[in-house]
Amino acid sequence: MAEANLLLTGFEPFDREPVNPSWEAARALDGWQAGGARVHARRIACVFGQSLAELDAAIDELKPQWVLCVGQAGGRLEMTPERVGINMDDARIRDNAGRQPIDQPVVAGAPAAYFSNLPIKAMVRDLRAAGIPASVSNTAGTFVCNHLLFGLMHRIATRPVAPGMRGGFIHIPYLPQQVARLPGQPSMALETVVAGLRVAIATTLAVHEDIRETGGQIS
Repeated sequence: MAEANLLLTGFEPFDREPVNPSWEAARALDGWQAGGARVHARRIACVFGQSLAELDAAIDELKPQWVLCVGQAGGRLEMTPERVGINMDDARIRDNAGRQPIDQPVVAGAPAAYFSNLPIKAMVRDLRAAGIPASVSNTAGTFVCNHLLFGLMHRIATRPVAPGMRGGFIHIPYLPQQVARLPGQPSMALETVVAGLRVAIATTLAVHEDIRETGGQIS
């Protein structure tokens, strides 16, 4: 049986940061094999529009069965698989090309939102069992991370490259070296993030129907 592909993406640095932990973690797993699949890491521009073009190109090249996109979420304490991407760009800051869309759809005429079809609650369960802080997130924001998640799920809904293709997004905290310049912000060591992504990928490959347990939030 031919080896399947899993596309793992991380972003380039943005907002004057010298490093983006999502790419540092993703590239550490390039070529890793698990559960009959090989991980292919790709770096994505933190730019509205361009990010989706680069994701589309990687999907067309690799024809992956699974796509897991990773992004930095400064201020978060845990690794947070995202439940939903919304069809809305509303940028608080400019992207790396100076673009700042406000109240614009990611894809005109597309649905208001798409849910990830990865086993996000099983991911959280397995991350916690491995001693890695994790929780389900119900908002991917309205910057390029959400833009990429929505665009990915729209691609899967309209132009999948494999039967049963699945995809989603996971946010990760700052690295300690970033927080050294941002006092009071939480961080997570790169080694922990990489270990967490290994767990998330293994769960993605092994779990076909997500577990039903509480993962909601009051606010």
